[in-house]
This record gives sequence, structure tokens and C-alpha cells, in this order.
Amino acid sequence: MAGEDDVIDTKELELERIIGFNGKVPSGLVVHPDREHIVYPLGCNIIIEDITKEAKQCILSKHTNNVTCIAVSSDGRYLVSGQETHMGFKASIILWDYASKEAIQKWDLHKVKVEALAFSKSGKYVISLGGQDDGSVVVWDMKTKEPICGSPAQVESAGITTCLATSNVTDEEFVTGGDNTLRVWTIDKENRKIRPSNTNLGGFKRIITCIEMVDDQDAKMPYFFCGTTTGDILCINKSTNILQFEVPAKNKFSLGVTALSFVKMTPKGFNILVGTGAGSVGNYDIGVTFENGNKVKPVFKHRSDAQPWKHEEENSAITSIAKRGAGHQFFVGTAHSQVYKFQFADFTAELVKTCHSCPVNDVIFPFGLSQLMLTCQQGEIRVWNLSMGRELRRFVLANKICNALALSRDGKTIVTGWNDGKMRIFGFGAKDMSLELKHVVMDAHNKGVTAVALNTCGDTIISGGGEGMVRVWDLVVGTDLKGKKEIRAELRHSMKEHKNFVSEIVIRSNDKECASAGGDGTTIVWDLTKGSRKNVVFANTLFKSVCYGEEELQIITCGTDHKIGYWETFDGSVVRELEGAKAGAINFMDITADKSFFVTGGEEKLLKLWLYREGEVTHVGRGHSASILRIRIAPDNKSIVSVSEDGAILQWRVPPEAQC
Repeated sequence: MAGEDDVIDTKELELERIIGFNGKVPSGLVVHPDREHIVYPLGCNIIIEDITKEAKQCILSKHTNNVTCIAVSSDGRYLVSGQETHMGFKASIILWDYASKEAIQKWDLHKVKVEALAFSKSGKYVISLGGQDDGSVVVWDMKTKEPICGSPAQVESAGITTCLATSNVTDEEFVTGGDNTLRVWTIDKENRKIRPSNTNLGGFKRIITCIEMVDDQDAKMPYFFCGTTTGDILCINKSTNILQFEVPAKNKFSLGVTALSFVKMTPKGFNILVGTGAGSVGNYDIGVTFENGNKVKPVFKHRSDAQPWKHEEENSAITSIAKRGAGHQFFVGTAHSQVYKFQFADFTAELVKTCHSCPVNDVIFPFGLSQLMLTCQQGEIRVWNLSMGRELRRFVLANKICNALALSRDGKTIVTGWNDGKMRIFGFGAKDMSLELKHVVMDAHNKGVTAVALNTCGDTIISGGGEGMVRVWDLVVGTDLKGKKEIRAELRHSMKEHKNFVSEIVIRSNDKECASAGGDGTTIVWDLTKGSRKNVVFANTLFKSVCYGEEELQIITCGTDHKIGYWETFDGSVVRELEGAKAGAINFMDITADKSFFVTGGEEKLLKLWLYREGEVTHVGRGHSASILRIRIAPDNKSIVSVSEDGAILQWRVPPEAQC
């Protein structure tokens, strides 16, 4: 066994780009006061992205679990972020210096989750709100970087407090709201206390989802507005702490009000942007009419020149509305991880960012092309420009899950495996990025298609299914009854050896042999010309992935026993076994073209770069906050792409010594 002095020092893999946006974080999209950057969370990272230059990112990575809330100080000097953690542990709050992008303070006080964060008006305090298992609100002094005081966020009879907003007039006041609770708080720094005052809602029972402060706009109307799950907006007078009115009286917003943002004062009252759970965004004037100094009735009207916007394909909640400057432009984030840029003047929207919102099941590169990649998730196949981090094309099939992708060398044919047991074959146009469905192989496997592979010529498909079958198909080009060119798949071999799902199939470069990893503890090497088994590898694990090793005389495997195995293809004997992870399954591996390096990733959430011959880890990539599902090394060997359960796509820079 090698001594400690012989172990190669592991270095950090450089994270080049993150494609993703966690749209499920309330108010998670923030425009920085410099008006040139947007800030948003993804997993355990915070991304600062330049909106004036293409694809320029800065990534803040100090959190150990999912970031649940962020806030930026009014002067833009500081950024604060909170996370969630495992039951029984403290959830961290990290204070960042925006200029240096460095963490300057870490606070561990809340249990399990930090629900919301906010800076006071001039940045004198940070207010933090704990989650369901914590239930407290804490005020932090920015000068001493110490907590001043804390208090239970709600009375015992109320539900969970979920949202927080600070006054625009003074540093000493803030508001919290949630399930049947709404309170205005006053900070008494001298006595180290915060004093709550429960808002009188006059018999209304509401679940507050968002709060927008407008107490600095009119001295006679120090109001704040609250969005609710009921679909109405409550207007509260902060001075008297009494409900003034609620709008709209009729035709309330479908699926609740999920985001509010004040724009300006108008003769009709407060001009406010409203986002709903049904995915619509509207611009409304909210006010009251007066006669002889007495309030008559509330006014609630949308802009006559701008009808409420709703994307025809988007049906997810609006979770963030972030104004750029005074509001001439604003950004909208949705629960389906889309970001839109709106022009306030004509209320037009432009889709500026699209991301996966559920697990990414596969990722592939076209042969010899490193700037283009394809990914799949539930009901979708997407084509990406990796250099810009932008989605180019999408194919949608509702209520189905795409499990696997394979692309022919000429880039014209894409074979996909789906959970309904069908293989769908697409024509792919590299110039216009078009995806056209050419053929559907019905009942390819009776428990879903879990793995697909294409040979070098692109005329043979090998597919694996949930029932353990491995099948060989010939792609035949013919003509239909109308004389048009068509592609169809004809079954050549059906091989039944696996007793459980087939997780991956790789084909040897000579196209005469392939290896399949199975969930039954076997990896089988198949003779494709005869359609029979050549050799089999047994282990006490569920194999997740397989690759051909050096000179293709060996295969390497990984699985749920967190071990990496080297095996002879000739007789299936074990050559060596490495400890690939400290805990959890290794879900996938990929190997460089010259077979000198390979990468692994899995439930440990770490990407590891290995030397093939030495069996040593040289570099480790930290950045995922969910299990890594798939990894691919780009054809130019300069970058690695990994995808995970939370929908994130991370691009890593391959170190120079590993670039061949």
C-alpha cells in the first residue's frame, strides 16, 4: 500500500460556468444597485452575472448546502446569503464584500434553514428570519458583525413566518409576514430588544407570501402592501398598523400573489408590478378616492396601455421581480427557472435565461464539437451553446421522461430513450439547430428505455431497458408510401442476461463489441456480430456506469458501493479496485480520448479527475449541491460538463496537464 508521501496532492478544479437558476427561491433574483449585474442562487453557489456583457459570471462558493435567500445592501457594498442544512444542525448566513467577492463574516445561529434576509434602509442592520424549525427573527449589527437580539417570529397560535421587508424611512423598523401572522417590528438597540406589534387585519385570515414597503412615498400614507395566497393584496398603514383596504374586491389573482414591486407614484396612487402563481405579470395602480378628506373606496386598475403579460408556454409561478434602477427595465424570475427582461414603457418581455428546473438525465456532445451540447430532462430535450451558456432549441413532449441520448458522428441523427418504452429518433440540423421527429420505435422496451448508444457509422442502435434487455437495431433508410425518405429501426438481436435495469451502454471503437452496466450487479461484454455474451463481470453493487479503458483491453466501472473497478474484457477478471467516494453511489464516469484520465461524480456531489494508470485523484471540483447524474468530457479535452438532480449544468476547466 502506498504511503502518505506517495499520494498525489489533489487540487481544486476551476469552475468555468454555471448554467442554471433556482427559480424556487422567493425574491431570489436581485439586480445590483450598479445596474450592471444580476445576483441569483443556484444550489450552494451564488452567481453574479454581468447583464451588459455576454456570459460573464462570478461565482461565490462558500455555502455547504442549498442557498435559500439572498439580499443586497442599498449601496451595493455588501451581499448576504442564507442556506438550509440537515435537521439538527445550524444553517449558515454568509456576509460577502461585493467588491472583492470574498466572504467577510459567517453567522451560525438559525436552526435547519434561513427563510429570509434583508438589509435595513442604510445598511446599519441585517435582519434574518429562521425557517419552520427555527421560528425566530434576529437582528445583526453591521458595525460589530454581532447579533443584537432575537425573538420568536410569531405568536404560538400563528403559523410559519416566511417573508420579511425593511422600512424605507428608518433603519429601526421592519415587517414580517406568513401564515396568519403579520407584525411590524421596532429595533431598540440600546436595550438590545426588538418589539413586535401585531397588525389588525379586522377579521381577515391570510397567508402572506410577499411584502413591499412604500412608506417613504407619501407622509400621509405610510403604507406597505402584502401579497397573499388568496389572490388579493392587503394595504396596511404602518403608523396605525391597521388594514386600510384589500384589492381587488372581485376577480382575485389566480393561484395567489407571489411577487410585488413598487415602481412610482401616479395621480391614481401607487404604481405596482404584481406577479402571480399562475405565471402572469401586471402593472397596476393602487390607491383610494377621497371626498371632503374622507376615504371613499380603494382604486385598483391595470395600465390601459399594457395588458397583464403571460407567456403562452409558461405556466409557473412568478417568484421574483427585480427592478433595474427606477424600473425602466425589470427582470422576472419564474419557478420553472426562466428569467425574462421587461421594458416598462411598452411592457414587452424578452426571454434572457432558460435553465433546467428538474433533474438532468443525460448530456452529450456532438462528435468533435465542444461548443454545442444536448441535455434531456422530464419531457424535454434541449440544445445549448456552451460558450454563451444559452439554450438554442427545445423539443417538448409532455408527461414523458427522456432518460438517455445518443448522437451519430455526422451529427444528423439523435436517438433518445423514454420512460414510456419508446425510442424516438430525430433529425438534427446543425446549421439551424432544428429537431425534427423522424421515427418512433414502439415498445422498444417494456419498462422504459434506460440507455442508448450509436455505432461509429450511425446505422446501428444498441438500447437497454428497465427490464434488463439489451437490443441491437439496424437503422434503415427507405421511402414511405408517398415516396418520401424515411428512417426506421429494425430489430437484429435481443439479448437477455441482465436481471435488472441497464444503466449505460458503451460501444468499442471497432463496433464489434459493447459493454453494458446493469443494476443487477453485472457488467456484460457483448459480441454485436453474433448477438451473444462474451464475458460478464460480477460485483456486490448496482453498476451505474462503464467505460473502455486503455487500448480497450479493460473496462472500468462504478456503482453504489462507491468503488471503481478495473476489469479485463478477455476473461472478466478484476485487475484493481479503488475507493472512489467516501459515501454514496458513484453515478457516472467518462474517460478522455487517450484513456489517460477519467472523471467520476455521484451522490458525494464532488467531481473527481483521476489518473487512469496510477488510480489517483489529481483534481476535485466542488460546486454541486445535489447528486451528480452525468458527466461528459468535451471533445477538445479543455472542459468537463456535469449535470445534477437540481437541474444545474456546471462547466469545469480541464487542467493543462490533462489536456491531450
